[in-house]
Amino acid sequence: MEQTHFYHALKVVDEVCIGCTHCMNVCPTAAIRVKNGTADINKNACVDCGECLQACPVNAIIVEQDDFTQIFNYKQRVALLPTVLLGQFPDDVSEVQIYNEIKNLGFTHVYEVDGAVDVLIDSTKKFMHKHHQERPFISSFCPAIVRLIQVKFPALVDNIIRLKPVIDISAQFYRKKLEDKGYSKEEIGIFYVTPCAAKIAAVKSPVGEEESLIDGVINMDFIYNKVLLSIKNSNKETKKYPENIHMSRRSIGWTLTTGEASRYSGRCLAIDEIHNVIEVLEKLENEEITDVDFLELRACDHSCAGGVLATENRFLAIERLRKRAAWYHRNKPTILPEREIDLYKPYLQENISINKVEPRSILSLDSDMMVAMKKMKKINRIMKVLPGIDCGACGAPRCQALAEDVVQGKAKMTQCVFLQKMLTKEGLISPQESFDISEDTWGKSRFEKKNLNDH
Repeated sequence: MEQTHFYHALKVVDEVCIGCTHCMNVCPTAAIRVKNGTADINKNACVDCGECLQACPVNAIIVEQDDFTQIFNYKQRVALLPTVLLGQFPDDVSEVQIYNEIKNLGFTHVYEVDGAVDVLIDSTKKFMHKHHQERPFISSFCPAIVRLIQVKFPALVDNIIRLKPVIDISAQFYRKKLEDKGYSKEEIGIFYVTPCAAKIAAVKSPVGEEESLIDGVINMDFIYNKVLLSIKNSNKETKKYPENIHMSRRSIGWTLTTGEASRYSGRCLAIDEIHNVIEVLEKLENEEITDVDFLELRACDHSCAGGVLATENRFLAIERLRKRAAWYHRNKPTILPEREIDLYKPYLQENISINKVEPRSILSLDSDMMVAMKKMKKINRIMKVLPGIDCGACGAPRCQALAEDVVQGKAKMTQCVFLQKMLTKEGLISPQESFDISEDTWGKSRFEKKNLNDH
């Protein structure tokens, strides 16, 4: 059973926030309001895409992560890496250095999750063949997109492929592998190094599953800084890491744009950056797009290479990953020993399905259809009064958002500065009342008297 509320990794530090509206204006789900001078995130509407974090000029929005020391609560400590992590490092840093330094941090095992793509590709092809009537199929790769569909496009939830992403497949593989070696569930700790906030939220509040297979999440920028510093302070000779001889072009490119779409037949589209995704989903919902078989949708610009926790320029990271893929392709042995994960393929495919993804629409005005229709009529009436310029001075991103907030009892029409001026002019509210309303939105400190001679 899915959790009642979403967990969110993105947090606003009130003491730092200046209430500037940058985050409010870029939020794709209109989840942010400014109240009392600080940004306030609607937890039911936020999809943890990270647009707000990137827009904030004072770093008042942060990504929470688990305490790193909790890895030592487990005897067997597994670090699951996204392949995009290796693209963050300079060209003169080798894989063996990265792997070794991660182990030096305290992990006993290191595994790249994209090594599980073949298990997912095979299962996805079977799923699409069996459920061909549900096309276009939408990948479940990006948790921010899954949440976006839940809250903004609930009519499309049935199009989401109900299979675990490679992160969960890898976690299941490694847990089963260690259990087969005699370790108990309590002795095994699996931790994912994430390039984005959405994957933290997906671990804490999994969609389509009762609980996550991952015990904790570590921010990628944190690991990158730790590993790079250790490498710079070490002069050890390096060699290519032998455990990665099975890494293929499709594995290394999986987290990049077209990584999935290029692996399936039919008309497959790959769209990255959340506003681009929204545009396509709107066309899909309005049946303007009808002849697509598969949609690879990613919230970040250039997919995971552009994740909010990535440290390197996304174009340079992509170039390094492509070089890495080419190197493996050129140097792949003629005869490869069987991969460990292939031994577990039947088990993984048997447990790869997830439950139906449930809609969680933020657009629903009321569960009662008649009440919802009355609220919609009221919104339309309010919109005729509001100026319609979407200035944001009311603390909401658009006039439509303010109208919806008013109908839902979350705001008052007098928050609109234009209406305040009109009501003050007509003597319906006093200048002091108008001033108090603005203070409630923007905070008292914003209106403190300043001596212009000091500037």
